[in-house]
Amino acid sequence: MRTFSNAVTVMVAGLLLGSALTGCAGDGPEAERSADQMLDEAYDTMNDLESVTIRSSVRTAGGGVRSSRLTTDLVGRCTNKVTWSEGGGTLEQIRIGATDYVRPDRAYLKKWSGRDTSANGTQKRWVKAPISDAKPEDGLVDCTWPFSAFGTPVKGKPAEVAGRRAMRLEVTEAKATYTFYVATEGKPYLLQVVYKGDDFRSTTTFGAFDEPLGIQAPPAKDTLDTADIR
Repeated sequence: MRTFSNAVTVMVAGLLLGSALTGCAGDGPEAERSADQMLDEAYDTMNDLESVTIRSSVRTAGGGVRSSRLTTDLVGRCTNKVTWSEGGGTLEQIRIGATDYVRPDRAYLKKWSGRDTSANGTQKRWVKAPISDAKPEDGLVDCTWPFSAFGTPVKGKPAEVAGRRAMRLEVTEAKATYTFYVATEGKPYLLQVVYKGDDFRSTTTFGAFDEPLGIQAPPAKDTLDTADIR
């Protein structure tokens, strides 16, 4: 976001993984259902959601870890928090309709700007800007999420994710493997996706299905509006 970068003297070079993650499951005995059937039902279930929380952990080939927590209505209202292990740093975002509120901590500012940010206290200010100012390299998320089919799934062994029974479905493409964990009791939610490839490995977990969001803009006293400094 160019205006945001000018306001806080840092170019937000984003890294969020935009993987096209998908799901699989069924409301009947899983042994009687094909992997394709379970996959199709999971896609339908996830695409019907009105809200979800998505937690991701990405480990690069160099050993660095990037963690994120996105809570979203899958349309235009969401919150996201990203934390980097290498050099530290956290970037928070609230998106409400056509407006972004972004808050980097001091470690993030030092990491991406190269400037000394060792002043006392925490960095509490949010920067407010229209989403039209956001650029792909800023690392800001869209509130939507792609639940779309790809590959040919193969059934694995039963599993459990966060206390829910699930079925493993695996898709192999080139040198990458995706393992989808799909609920086999209750609704056929996609519970988790594990990606393993030469470039990185990631674990993405889905939960808080259709729970109230409670997303609000930060207090005006803690917000710097880029419209005031143009």
